[in-house]
Amino acid sequence: MLQTLQIKNFALIERLHIDFTGSFSIITGETGAGKSILLGALGLVLGNRADLGSLKDKEQKCVVEAHFKIADYNLGPFFAENDLDYEDVTIIRREILPSGKSRAFINDSPVNLPLVQELGSYLIDIHSQQQTRELSDELYQMQILDAVAGNAQLLEDYKGKLAVYKTAQSALRKLSDQKANLGKEQDYNAYLLKELIAANLKAGEQAELESEQEKLSNVEFIKESVAKALALANEEQIGAIQNLKEIKASLQKISGISPEYTGFYERISSVLIELDDVADGLAESYEGLVNDPEALEKVNEKLQLIYTLQKKHNAASVEELLTIQDDLESKVILVEGIDEAIAKAEATVSKARGEADAVATKLRATRLKAVPVLADSITAILAQLGMPNARFKFELNETETYHSNGKDIINLLFSANKGTDFGLLKKVASGGEMSRIMLSIKSVLAKYSKLPAIIFDEIDTGVSGEVAIKMGDIMKGMSHTMQVFAITHLPQIAAKGDQHYKVYKKTQGDTTVSELKLLVPDERIREIAEMLSGKDVSESALTHAKALLG
Repeated sequence: MLQTLQIKNFALIERLHIDFTGSFSIITGETGAGKSILLGALGLVLGNRADLGSLKDKEQKCVVEAHFKIADYNLGPFFAENDLDYEDVTIIRREILPSGKSRAFINDSPVNLPLVQELGSYLIDIHSQQQTRELSDELYQMQILDAVAGNAQLLEDYKGKLAVYKTAQSALRKLSDQKANLGKEQDYNAYLLKELIAANLKAGEQAELESEQEKLSNVEFIKESVAKALALANEEQIGAIQNLKEIKASLQKISGISPEYTGFYERISSVLIELDDVADGLAESYEGLVNDPEALEKVNEKLQLIYTLQKKHNAASVEELLTIQDDLESKVILVEGIDEAIAKAEATVSKARGEADAVATKLRATRLKAVPVLADSITAILAQLGMPNARFKFELNETETYHSNGKDIINLLFSANKGTDFGLLKKVASGGEMSRIMLSIKSVLAKYSKLPAIIFDEIDTGVSGEVAIKMGDIMKGMSHTMQVFAITHLPQIAAKGDQHYKVYKKTQGDTTVSELKLLVPDERIREIAEMLSGKDVSESALTHAKALLG
């Protein structure tokens, strides 16, 4: 329930602190006194959009703070899920800075507006003329029916199944689109893959081929250079090997004299061994050097093929071509296996659709069962409100479309008088009838919902006399299980409240401010008397006011 409301620097309100009790509270005041300002401030703290024009003093920030007693409403999980500190008396605060920036807090933790709005939906229902118009909305009508049917858990299950179904549908569409796109490219991809496979590419072969090409292209020059090197190494008289052998023999004679010469001898021996090995290798290489135009042509052809493929695929190496080949293989295999994947996806969609249908069927069954309960309850209350011949008909039609709340669409038909045909509620009900219908519905919902508080903003529009008294009785009855506020112009309803608050304007210097105060018994008698007869209160009006108050 709403315990405390504090307002600072909002519209005509300079500073206001008001405490509320449970049960039934009445708020009255002249037109323009500030009742709408009070609701505006409460709407602001519950997450409505901020407006810099709401600041009374443009140099000071606006602060609206509401204290809600929530211990009995099982809201702990909400606070845990949103990482908020839970308090039995939770404080929601909203600030509008002179810069236009808006801030919101829940128990002093900064939060975003959607979170404030979500929490507010669990705390209070502000019923206004706008909501009476919402009664014509099919979604709102279905919400009423679901509340009476107790479908909260079924609706959660359905939303979960619907999400799975939509995800499965999306995956199937993606595969189908992929198949269509790949199908267009399949022949070309297959051709490119065949071309790369035929090339029989191997990692590192480009460097080997280019080296082989250089060698085959310069056979004669290589042979000449190798022959010259062999001659210089192996010449009997002046060859490098013969000279090294003579040096080795000379050093061998003195190697035993000192370690120094031993070292020289060993080093020249190593050089001789190495040079012998080089000469043998050159001789072997020389034997293999053959002018082979056919081999050169094959190497040139393979290299040209590699260069052509690199240019075609915008690749810099054989390794990149091999990566492209792997990618093409994956695409070709994917097309070949996509039909199987689509078949599996279709089976998943079918299963998900069946599960969503099963919950939608349960929703429909509970709604059909709740329809007569809701219709009878509303008509019974309307009979008390001066509409004894009112009748309702809920048409619940099953469709093939998956809506956010099931597969049903609803038409709420209404007839106010005997002998008149049913028509759509939004077309045949007058403003006064809509107010009474909405009150009847709220009264019924109070038995099924756990909402802590409700505010009726001039729901008495278009009614008077005995009907107004019955309206007051109904709201009084609702206050036995929830906190009820009624902003009213009717004395019959005002007299039913357990406490009575008055909104009024007063002048302070050069400015006008709105105030709200709790009336004591004598003040309340006079206020109701003024509602009966105007500012010039007569004795009979005072007597009537006392009678209304019992």
